[in-house]
Amino acid sequence: MSLIGSDRVRAVVGLGATGLSCVRFLASKGIEFYVVDSRDNPPGLEQAKEYCPEARIFAGDLNILETLGVTELFVSPGIPLSTPVLSRLAEQGVAMRGDIDLFCDYVDAPFVAITGSNAKSTVTTLVALLLQACGKKAKAGGNLGLPALDLLEANTDFYVLELSSFQLETTPALKADLACLLNVSEDHMDRYKDLYEYQRVKQRVYRGCKAAVCNKQDILTAPLLPEGVPVRAFTTKSPDLKEFGLLKDSEGSWLCRGVERLYHTSDIALKGAHNYANILASLAMLELLGVDVKSAGVAQVLKTFCGLPHRCQTVRVHDKVTYVNDSKGTNVGATLAALQGLGTSNRKNILLIAGGEGKGADFKALAKPVADFVRVVYLFGKDAARIADVVPKGTEVKLLESLDQIVSSVDQDGQEGDIVLFSPACASLDMYKNYEARGDHFAQLVNALLVNKL
Repeated sequence: MSLIGSDRVRAVVGLGATGLSCVRFLASKGIEFYVVDSRDNPPGLEQAKEYCPEARIFAGDLNILETLGVTELFVSPGIPLSTPVLSRLAEQGVAMRGDIDLFCDYVDAPFVAITGSNAKSTVTTLVALLLQACGKKAKAGGNLGLPALDLLEANTDFYVLELSSFQLETTPALKADLACLLNVSEDHMDRYKDLYEYQRVKQRVYRGCKAAVCNKQDILTAPLLPEGVPVRAFTTKSPDLKEFGLLKDSEGSWLCRGVERLYHTSDIALKGAHNYANILASLAMLELLGVDVKSAGVAQVLKTFCGLPHRCQTVRVHDKVTYVNDSKGTNVGATLAALQGLGTSNRKNILLIAGGEGKGADFKALAKPVADFVRVVYLFGKDAARIADVVPKGTEVKLLESLDQIVSSVDQDGQEGDIVLFSPACASLDMYKNYEARGDHFAQLVNALLVNKL
């Protein structure tokens, strides 16, 4: 669909990586637009001036939009549609769109849309790698890596997009060739009034899709689709016919399709139930895309793919204590998955480090896995006290001022066979630029332990 039309007045609202990708793309199509940002000096401002006349760029106040006669806005994901000026313009009939909606106008190859509260980056990356290993030209991006519009290129076989709830808000009709909702748990409760409003936004990934994959163990991911749309489910329990799941026998645990054994878990680099769920979801998607899930290329990727940085990533084993960096655990659901994936029944050998900006989340769900698997909880950051309130009696809690202090304390407390899990269950912005900086700091502190003891 061409966007060129003299009756439309467009503006890109909010710069940064996504907004700038919209700027570049619209300019490449010869389409006129404004750029408006609430910040006086937003990231990407100088680059935007290379594509948009400076007289059409307004920084410092979004209310200028009401004077420009706009009919169509491309709103960056970080800006809520509830922002007063956007609400007023929407009531007047101004279209609220986003980069993914614009991507859908121009994409000419099949695309996979993946969302969820957790694991979407890992699964998006894995699906792209598996397709590539099977000889397909697949490109991954969206909320991960390159913005979706920067991926568009001739002769691409598949696009694999990670989508956030924020991106789905401005995508009314995605129409993905394959859509997957991995899981739903509380996140961004500072933006949504409750879990169910958040879930409704996540469910938008299924709108108009040609096929779907959902999580059998999470009813909130179940799609409501017309009869005839193929759906595959995955589970970490025994699968039914056509489902992907785990089976155990005298030889150990297997990733299966129905009763068909596909891969023994000993032949897979990723470990833990949460990671097996990610692989099973990926295999279900491959099947719906018509790719042989038992091919040599798939087997090789599963044998070598160790996951992404800051996602249950082993930093090192020091004094027979394993240090795991899960700084991407920015919500309660992520930390639950890490605890359940790494925890061992009847053995409280996890030392959990958590805390940060809780985004309005309810931490009560952490109580049971903490009681089951955790010996000591170390807390820091803005919402440390709120997390402490839900830690069950019998589990030691230490509230400290900094990650430096925590790693020092953990070094004194750790015993042979322990797992030190840095999975904050919170965002990082109260103390760090982003979760990557937070995770890097943890890794530096852990590596310094070894240096200091040499």
